[in-house]
Amino acid sequence: MDERIPQYLCERLTSAYGAAAADAIAAGYVRKPTTLRANTLKASADEVAAALAEAGVRAERVPWYPDAFILPDAQEKDLPLPLYQEGKVYLQSLSAMLPALLMELKPGSSVLDMCAAPGGKTTQIAALSGGQVSLTASERDAARTERLRFNLERQGARRVSVMQTDARQLDDFFRFDEILLDAPCTGSGTLVLDGEAPRRMTPAWVDKTVRTQKALLKKAMTLLKTGGTLVYATCSILPEENQDVVRTALGAGMELVPAPDALARALPSLPAPEGMICVKPTERTEGFFAAMLRKKR
Repeated sequence: MDERIPQYLCERLTSAYGAAAADAIAAGYVRKPTTLRANTLKASADEVAAALAEAGVRAERVPWYPDAFILPDAQEKDLPLPLYQEGKVYLQSLSAMLPALLMELKPGSSVLDMCAAPGGKTTQIAALSGGQVSLTASERDAARTERLRFNLERQGARRVSVMQTDARQLDDFFRFDEILLDAPCTGSGTLVLDGEAPRRMTPAWVDKTVRTQKALLKKAMTLLKTGGTLVYATCSILPEENQDVVRTALGAGMELVPAPDALARALPSLPAPEGMICVKPTERTEGFFAAMLRKKR
Protein backbone atom coordinates (compact mmCIF):
# COMPACT_ATOMS: atom_id res chain seq x y z
CA MET A 1 0.00 0.00 0.00
CA ASP A 2 1.08 3.60 -0.61
CA GLU A 3 3.64 4.57 2.05
CA ARG A 4 2.05 8.02 2.41
CA ILE A 5 -1.01 6.49 4.07
CA PRO A 6 -0.73 6.43 7.88
CA GLN A 7 0.33 3.01 9.10
CA TYR A 8 -2.60 2.53 11.43
CA LEU A 9 -5.06 3.30 8.63
CA CYS A 10 -3.32 0.74 6.42
CA GLU A 11 -3.73 -1.83 9.15
CA ARG A 12 -7.41 -1.04 9.70
CA LEU A 13 -8.28 -1.08 5.99
CA THR A 14 -6.49 -4.37 5.47
CA SER A 15 -8.19 -5.87 8.50
CA ALA A 16 -11.64 -4.67 7.43
CA TYR A 17 -11.52 -5.37 3.70
CA GLY A 18 -8.48 -7.52 2.88
CA ALA A 19 -5.18 -6.60 1.25
CA ALA A 20 -6.41 -6.40 -2.34
CA ALA A 21 -9.39 -4.19 -1.50
CA ALA A 22 -7.19 -2.01 0.70
CA ASP A 23 -4.85 -1.43 -2.24
CA ALA A 24 -7.84 -0.50 -4.41
CA ILE A 25 -9.00 1.96 -1.75
CA ALA A 26 -5.54 3.53 -1.68
CA ALA A 27 -5.70 3.96 -5.45
CA GLY A 28 -8.85 6.04 -4.92
CA TYR A 29 -7.13 8.55 -2.63
CA VAL A 30 -6.72 11.01 -5.49
CA ARG A 31 -8.06 14.46 -6.33
CA LYS A 32 -11.57 14.33 -7.70
CA PRO A 33 -13.00 16.32 -10.60
CA THR A 34 -15.15 19.32 -9.75
CA THR A 35 -18.71 18.28 -8.96
CA LEU A 36 -21.78 20.34 -8.20
CA ARG A 37 -25.54 20.20 -8.02
CA ALA A 38 -28.19 22.52 -9.30
CA ASN A 39 -29.88 24.49 -6.54
CA THR A 40 -33.45 23.85 -7.58
CA LEU A 41 -34.70 26.64 -5.32
CA LYS A 42 -33.24 28.99 -7.94
CA ALA A 43 -32.54 27.05 -11.15
CA SER A 44 -33.46 23.72 -12.71
CA ALA A 45 -30.82 21.18 -13.64
CA ASP A 46 -31.60 21.81 -17.32
CA GLU A 47 -31.02 25.55 -16.86
CA VAL A 48 -27.69 24.87 -15.19
CA ALA A 49 -26.71 22.46 -17.98
CA ALA A 50 -27.55 25.09 -20.59
CA ALA A 51 -25.53 27.76 -18.79
CA LEU A 52 -22.51 25.47 -18.51
CA ALA A 53 -22.74 24.54 -22.19
CA GLU A 54 -23.00 28.18 -23.22
CA ALA A 55 -19.84 28.93 -21.22
CA GLY A 56 -18.02 26.06 -22.90
CA VAL A 57 -17.79 24.01 -19.71
CA ARG A 58 -18.14 20.29 -20.39
CA ALA A 59 -20.50 18.69 -17.90
CA GLU A 60 -21.67 15.14 -17.33
CA ARG A 61 -24.98 14.34 -15.66
CA VAL A 62 -24.98 11.90 -12.74
CA PRO A 63 -27.35 8.97 -13.39
CA TRP A 64 -28.33 8.44 -9.75
CA TYR A 65 -28.97 12.13 -9.03
CA PRO A 66 -30.43 14.18 -11.92
CA ASP A 67 -29.53 17.50 -10.27
CA ALA A 68 -25.81 16.64 -10.02
CA PHE A 69 -23.00 17.31 -12.50
CA ILE A 70 -19.40 16.24 -12.98
CA LEU A 71 -17.08 18.75 -14.66
CA PRO A 72 -14.19 16.59 -15.91
CA ASP A 73 -12.07 19.42 -17.30
CA ALA A 74 -13.10 22.45 -15.23
CA GLN A 75 -12.38 23.96 -11.85
CA GLU A 76 -14.41 26.31 -9.68
CA LYS A 77 -12.86 29.36 -11.38
CA ASP A 78 -14.18 28.17 -14.74
CA LEU A 79 -17.83 28.30 -13.70
CA PRO A 80 -20.07 30.99 -15.23
CA LEU A 81 -20.00 33.71 -12.59
CA PRO A 82 -23.78 34.29 -12.38
CA LEU A 83 -24.39 30.61 -11.62
CA TYR A 84 -22.05 30.77 -8.67
CA GLN A 85 -22.75 34.27 -7.36
CA GLU A 86 -26.51 33.94 -7.58
CA GLY A 87 -26.53 30.63 -5.74
CA LYS A 88 -27.90 28.59 -8.61
CA VAL A 89 -25.35 25.84 -8.01
CA TYR A 90 -23.57 24.40 -5.00
CA LEU A 91 -20.15 22.78 -5.26
CA GLN A 92 -20.27 19.49 -3.37
CA SER A 93 -18.62 16.10 -3.59
CA LEU A 94 -20.77 13.38 -5.13
CA SER A 95 -20.62 11.17 -2.05
CA ALA A 96 -21.67 14.02 0.23
CA MET A 97 -24.90 14.33 -1.76
CA LEU A 98 -25.96 10.84 -0.69
CA PRO A 99 -27.35 11.34 2.86
CA ALA A 100 -30.01 13.89 1.92
CA LEU A 101 -31.19 11.61 -0.88
CA LEU A 102 -32.02 8.95 1.70
CA MET A 103 -34.29 11.28 3.67
CA GLU A 104 -38.06 11.27 3.28
CA LEU A 105 -38.52 15.08 3.54
CA LYS A 106 -42.29 15.15 3.75
CA PRO A 107 -43.87 18.60 3.33
CA GLY A 108 -44.47 20.25 6.68
CA SER A 109 -42.13 17.97 8.60
CA SER A 110 -39.60 19.28 11.11
CA VAL A 111 -36.01 18.47 10.15
CA LEU A 112 -32.74 18.83 12.08
CA ASP A 113 -29.28 18.92 10.54
CA MET A 114 -27.11 18.29 13.60
CA CYS A 115 -23.62 19.18 12.30
CA ALA A 116 -24.59 21.55 9.54
CA ALA A 117 -21.69 23.81 8.49
CA PRO A 118 -20.75 24.79 5.89
CA GLY A 119 -24.28 24.05 4.69
CA GLY A 120 -23.97 21.70 1.74
CA LYS A 121 -26.42 19.16 3.09
CA THR A 122 -28.64 21.78 4.75
CA THR A 123 -29.13 23.64 1.48
CA GLN A 124 -29.59 20.33 -0.35
CA ILE A 125 -32.38 19.38 2.05
CA ALA A 126 -34.01 22.76 1.45
CA ALA A 127 -33.79 22.27 -2.32
CA LEU A 128 -34.98 18.65 -2.33
CA SER A 129 -37.98 19.58 -0.19
CA GLY A 130 -38.77 22.66 -2.26
CA GLY A 131 -38.48 24.66 0.94
CA GLN A 132 -41.52 22.81 2.31
CA VAL A 133 -39.96 21.54 5.54
CA SER A 134 -39.23 23.38 8.76
CA LEU A 135 -35.45 23.07 8.95
CA THR A 136 -33.14 23.60 11.94
CA ALA A 137 -29.37 23.65 11.44
CA SER A 138 -27.01 23.24 14.39
CA GLU A 139 -23.31 24.13 14.36
CA ARG A 140 -21.05 24.67 17.36
CA ASP A 141 -18.20 26.70 15.78
CA ALA A 142 -18.82 30.45 15.44
CA ALA A 143 -16.85 30.98 12.23
CA ARG A 144 -18.41 27.93 10.58
CA THR A 145 -21.86 29.11 11.70
CA GLU A 146 -21.31 32.39 9.85
CA ARG A 147 -20.30 30.46 6.75
CA LEU A 148 -23.46 28.38 7.12
CA ARG A 149 -25.61 31.49 7.31
CA PHE A 150 -23.88 32.92 4.24
CA ASN A 151 -24.51 29.80 2.19
CA LEU A 152 -28.13 29.57 3.28
CA GLU A 153 -28.68 33.17 2.22
CA ARG A 154 -26.95 32.75 -1.14
CA GLN A 155 -28.86 29.56 -1.87
CA GLY A 156 -32.21 31.10 -1.00
CA ALA A 157 -32.94 28.61 1.79
CA ARG A 158 -35.38 30.68 3.81
CA ARG A 159 -37.15 28.37 6.25
CA VAL A 160 -34.04 27.53 8.24
CA SER A 161 -33.41 28.23 11.90
CA VAL A 162 -29.68 28.32 12.70
CA MET A 163 -28.49 27.45 16.19
CA GLN A 164 -24.86 28.01 17.17
CA THR A 165 -24.47 25.20 19.66
CA ASP A 166 -22.96 21.76 20.07
CA ALA A 167 -25.76 19.44 18.97
CA ARG A 168 -25.10 17.31 22.03
CA GLN A 169 -26.30 20.27 24.12
CA LEU A 170 -29.64 20.77 22.35
CA ASP A 171 -32.52 20.86 24.79
CA ASP A 172 -34.43 17.60 25.05
CA PHE A 173 -37.58 19.70 24.76
CA PHE A 174 -37.08 19.69 20.98
CA ARG A 175 -38.60 16.97 18.81
CA PHE A 176 -38.07 16.42 15.07
CA ASP A 177 -39.68 14.25 12.41
CA GLU A 178 -36.40 13.76 10.56
CA ILE A 179 -32.76 14.18 11.56
CA LEU A 180 -29.53 14.18 9.57
CA LEU A 181 -26.41 13.37 11.57
CA ASP A 182 -23.36 13.75 9.34
CA ALA A 183 -21.07 12.98 12.23
CA PRO A 184 -17.51 14.22 12.77
CA CYS A 185 -15.16 11.44 11.75
CA THR A 186 -11.58 10.54 10.88
CA GLY A 187 -12.16 11.33 7.21
CA SER A 188 -10.68 8.00 6.23
CA GLY A 189 -12.69 8.04 3.02
CA THR A 190 -11.45 11.43 1.83
CA LEU A 191 -7.66 11.27 1.87
CA VAL A 192 -5.85 12.88 -1.05
CA LEU A 193 -2.24 11.76 -1.32
CA ASP A 194 -1.14 14.20 -4.00
CA GLY A 195 1.11 16.62 -2.15
CA GLU A 196 -0.78 16.58 1.16
CA ALA A 197 0.73 15.79 4.54
CA PRO A 198 -0.54 12.49 5.99
CA ARG A 199 -3.62 12.84 8.16
CA ARG A 200 -3.16 11.81 11.78
CA MET A 201 -4.56 8.38 12.44
CA THR A 202 -4.01 6.69 15.78
CA PRO A 203 -6.04 4.21 17.85
CA ALA A 204 -6.60 6.86 20.51
CA TRP A 205 -7.92 9.38 17.99
CA VAL A 206 -10.23 6.84 16.37
CA ASP A 207 -11.57 5.80 19.79
CA LYS A 208 -12.22 9.44 20.74
CA THR A 209 -13.99 10.05 17.44
CA VAL A 210 -16.21 7.01 17.92
CA ARG A 211 -17.18 8.21 21.40
CA THR A 212 -18.26 11.54 19.93
CA GLN A 213 -20.26 9.80 17.20
CA LYS A 214 -22.07 7.61 19.70
CA ALA A 215 -22.88 10.60 21.92
CA LEU A 216 -24.30 12.52 18.97
CA LEU A 217 -26.32 9.52 17.83
CA LYS A 218 -27.71 9.04 21.32
CA LYS A 219 -28.80 12.69 21.37
CA ALA A 220 -30.34 12.34 17.91
CA MET A 221 -32.39 9.37 19.10
CA THR A 222 -33.66 11.45 22.02
CA LEU A 223 -34.67 14.34 19.76
CA LEU A 224 -36.38 12.13 17.18
CA LYS A 225 -40.13 11.70 17.33
CA THR A 226 -41.55 8.20 17.55
CA GLY A 227 -41.91 6.93 14.00
CA GLY A 228 -39.42 9.53 12.78
CA THR A 229 -36.36 8.83 10.65
CA LEU A 230 -32.68 9.47 11.17
CA VAL A 231 -29.87 9.33 8.61
CA TYR A 232 -26.44 8.65 10.10
CA ALA A 233 -23.49 9.42 7.82
CA THR A 234 -19.73 9.85 7.90
CA CYS A 235 -16.97 10.44 5.36
CA SER A 236 -15.13 7.47 6.89
CA ILE A 237 -14.88 3.91 5.62
CA LEU A 238 -13.85 2.35 8.94
CA PRO A 239 -16.48 -0.08 10.28
CA GLU A 240 -16.01 1.10 13.86
CA GLU A 241 -17.22 4.58 12.85
CA ASN A 242 -20.07 3.31 10.70
CA GLN A 243 -21.98 0.07 11.10
CA ASP A 244 -20.59 -0.50 14.59
CA VAL A 245 -22.00 2.86 15.71
CA VAL A 246 -25.31 2.19 13.96
CA ARG A 247 -25.63 -1.16 15.73
CA THR A 248 -25.71 0.65 19.10
CA ALA A 249 -28.89 2.37 17.91
CA LEU A 250 -30.45 -0.80 16.53
CA GLY A 251 -30.29 -2.24 20.01
CA ALA A 252 -31.95 0.82 21.55
CA GLY A 253 -35.32 1.31 19.93
CA MET A 254 -34.30 1.98 16.33
CA GLU A 255 -34.78 -0.14 13.21
CA LEU A 256 -32.95 -0.02 9.90
CA VAL A 257 -34.66 1.41 6.84
CA PRO A 258 -32.86 -0.25 3.91
CA ALA A 259 -31.34 2.10 1.34
CA PRO A 260 -33.01 1.96 -2.10
CA ASP A 261 -31.49 -0.86 -4.12
CA ALA A 262 -31.18 1.28 -7.25
CA LEU A 263 -29.17 3.92 -5.42
CA ALA A 264 -26.96 1.37 -3.69
CA ARG A 265 -26.21 -0.40 -6.97
CA ALA A 266 -25.39 2.85 -8.76
CA LEU A 267 -22.52 3.70 -6.43
CA PRO A 268 -19.08 2.04 -6.20
CA SER A 269 -19.29 0.29 -2.88
CA LEU A 270 -17.38 -1.47 -0.15
CA PRO A 271 -18.83 -4.38 1.85
CA ALA A 272 -21.37 -3.19 4.40
CA PRO A 273 -24.32 -4.75 6.21
CA GLU A 274 -27.39 -5.16 4.03
CA GLY A 275 -29.39 -1.97 3.79
CA MET A 276 -26.42 0.32 4.54
CA ILE A 277 -24.20 2.02 1.96
CA CYS A 278 -20.43 2.39 2.13
CA VAL A 279 -19.11 4.24 -0.91
CA LYS A 280 -15.66 3.25 -2.13
CA PRO A 281 -13.03 5.94 -2.80
CA THR A 282 -12.49 6.10 -6.57
CA GLU A 283 -11.31 8.62 -9.13
CA ARG A 284 -14.72 10.33 -8.85
CA THR A 285 -16.17 9.42 -5.46
CA GLU A 286 -14.95 9.94 -1.93
CA GLY A 287 -15.36 7.21 0.65
CA PHE A 288 -18.63 7.69 2.51
CA PHE A 289 -21.10 5.81 4.70
CA ALA A 290 -24.84 6.29 5.18
CA ALA A 291 -27.64 4.41 6.91
CA MET A 292 -31.23 5.36 7.61
CA LEU A 293 -32.99 4.42 10.86
CA ARG A 294 -36.55 4.73 12.12
CA LYS A 295 -37.62 5.14 15.76
CA LYS A 296 -39.90 2.25 16.62
CA ARG A 297 -43.45 3.02 17.64
